[in-house]
Amino acid sequence: MSTFTKMQKVALGLGTVGGSWCFFNFFNADRKVFNSWTTNFTPSVKWDDNWDHRSPTSLVHPKLFKLSDEKGDNQINENKERATPKVNRHIILIRHGQYNMSGETDKERYLTALGRSQAEYTGKRLLALGFPYTSMIKSTMTRAQETGSIISASLDNLPVSDCNLIREGAPIPPEPPVGHWRPEKQQFYQDGARIEAGFREYFYRADASQEKETYMIMVCHANVIRYFVCRALQFPAEAWLRISLNHGSITWLTITPKGRVILRALGDSGHMPVDAITY
Repeated sequence: MSTFTKMQKVALGLGTVGGSWCFFNFFNADRKVFNSWTTNFTPSVKWDDNWDHRSPTSLVHPKLFKLSDEKGDNQINENKERATPKVNRHIILIRHGQYNMSGETDKERYLTALGRSQAEYTGKRLLALGFPYTSMIKSTMTRAQETGSIISASLDNLPVSDCNLIREGAPIPPEPPVGHWRPEKQQFYQDGARIEAGFREYFYRADASQEKETYMIMVCHANVIRYFVCRALQFPAEAWLRISLNHGSITWLTITPKGRVILRALGDSGHMPVDAITY
């Protein structure tokens, strides 16, 4: 009986390994997974660093980029350094408390007794967090006005202002659509432009001259908050209706000096008793 030589055994082993490798890769080519830190990974959507039009590079005069000498490079770096923020901006979004949904007008859609309690719980929670709050912006709708006033009672000497841009509305047709909520097309055009203007009014990285972190409280509505979260994180804006927010809940976003956005809390209502939670 013939026997395999040592070289034949080695060749046979290498052939088996090589064949197995080829077989695995041929049938699993579409199942490869690449890590995000490898050069083979391409993100489905890249982060827009200049989303707020305040990226330091975008604030440098275009003429300087045409200079190819060392002096031009120095000017570019100096201008970028002067335009670079130093601190974070924190935006704390509060949904109003439960309200009278049977009201036909905005004035009739005031907070219920439970809604007022929810606002009190939220005010106490914000106080307990101990942040150096710098301002409060309130939607001009009745339920947001009342919620903000109750919260203000827990936060002494906090500057308060009103804003029509963050009133409730239909920001953008949701995907997937839902059958029980179908606003007219013109409502999306009207509300969407207004709510987007509200986003651009309040969401941006800190100014380079700002020395301390700011904590702005915004008391508004579920649709507005959900849209703002999607826009800030550069998620598809039409996904806003996939998010649910409880009454009086806290959503906290941080905008870093580099323009990155961090979602630190979404619809947090853990500061309320279970029997006080509604949506």
